[in-house]
Amino acid sequence: MKRYNIAPDEFLHIYNRGIAKSAIFFNDRDRKRFVFLMMILQVPETMKNTDRMFKDFISDPDTYIKNFEFEKLRNRAVELISFCLMPNHFHLLLHEIKESGISKYMQRLQNAYTKYINIKYDRSGHLFQGAYKAVLAESNEQLLYLSSYIHRNPREVKGFKNKELEYFWSSYQDCVLVNRWGEFLAPEIIILQFSGKNSDTYKNFVETSPAKYNKI
Repeated sequence: MKRYNIAPDEFLHIYNRGIAKSAIFFNDRDRKRFVFLMMILQVPETMKNTDRMFKDFISDPDTYIKNFEFEKLRNRAVELISFCLMPNHFHLLLHEIKESGISKYMQRLQNAYTKYINIKYDRSGHLFQGAYKAVLAESNEQLLYLSSYIHRNPREVKGFKNKELEYFWSSYQDCVLVNRWGEFLAPEIIILQFSGKNSDTYKNFVETSPAKYNKI
């Protein structure tokens, strides 16, 4: 895997899968936990009472997001642009705001989720297949196609072939319908290049992206 010297204001496609390609999500509650961690760990300081926060989040996510003190995100070192959770792997598109922001964020995210899974399922050891992988968006064109690639992934899930817009565990809905996550998700760098927010032009772009950009 190519290594990059990441600088602030760069964008990376980050992905990782379960060890031996095994599942990392076993039910929707696990997926909700990962989504919660993706969002909340953008806050740079350590958050207290995360288990209680998670319970509040899953009981009423709309209210939780509405009432969240978003000023806590003002000094974040990384920004979440796009995501997709698959049965045995995940994809993230991240924006490095401050130096080492992505590496620190990913360390916290993977460690926190592994701890959650190990405790919940009475297991031990690694959950992920080594360190996460990264692809640097070296141009705006590549950035757009990386977002498309991430949002097309659910086509591999049974029942979602050519129905990726119906897949809940992806930010695709947030780009073409309504952003469900408030300031926790920042897709504007992508969607504002397609005739404005929530435009069908981005949806058409995703559906017609050439296959060569989907082999990462």
